[in-house]
Amino acid sequence: MDLFWDAIIIILGYEISIMDIIDILLVTFLIYKFYKLVNGTAAINIFLGLAAIYVTYNLVDLLRMKLLSQILGGFIGVGVIMLVILFQQELRRFLIMIGRTKLISNKDLLRFKLGEDNNNLDIKTICKSCEDLSKNKTGAILVITRTNDLASFNESGVQIDAKITRSLIKSIFFKNGPLHDGAVIIRNNRIVAARCILPITNNPDFPQDLGMRHRAATGISEDSDALVIIVSEQNGKISLAEKGNLKHNCTIKELEELLQELENIIS
Repeated sequence: MDLFWDAIIIILGYEISIMDIIDILLVTFLIYKFYKLVNGTAAINIFLGLAAIYVTYNLVDLLRMKLLSQILGGFIGVGVIMLVILFQQELRRFLIMIGRTKLISNKDLLRFKLGEDNNNLDIKTICKSCEDLSKNKTGAILVITRTNDLASFNESGVQIDAKITRSLIKSIFFKNGPLHDGAVIIRNNRIVAARCILPITNNPDFPQDLGMRHRAATGISEDSDALVIIVSEQNGKISLAEKGNLKHNCTIKELEELLQELENIIS
């Protein structure tokens, strides 16, 4: 073992400490997580290209190839700015993923924001409304916010700011109504906006048999900590999206239990 470490020291020119090993492992872990995030997307080619340039730069610098080293060094010098520009969406998702980890997430901060009176989310009314929509095969998306109030997406729709009721939800998603095409956003136990436009997921593994409602619901759940309920217009089936994951074919009882469980976890 001593011979191994002596060889490493000779190659690198300095002694490796425990903190150096931890540093290398952490960097390797972050690179691996980011690679998994962009794998399967167009960004993977950019990621591999930048990695190849960085390795080449270190190689030519080690071989003392001054001209090429200066050219690549100038390219590497603006690397951070290039990463922000080229990987804007991926970095956003990466930071959201880090913020959701147990080491960083604050239980008090992940609580449903239900107003100063601290009323619980009206799960019964939401589930009954979804049951009505499902029976009539009326397509719908209900976005329940947590810490992220989704203000920018509220502005894309029609402002309502009304108490959650079955009749209001049914009226909004009525097939011939002016507000049915889009999502309803629920915050502080109130419907704050309808006909909201949501970002769609870019996940290459997303099931091809699912339509734009499910794509939009998955997309907003990837970009925020919101819970999203989807009612299919084709078959009336209910799905729940959270953190980019979809749970299909939920019964009303299952939906109620899932919402109650998630509310208890973050309360």
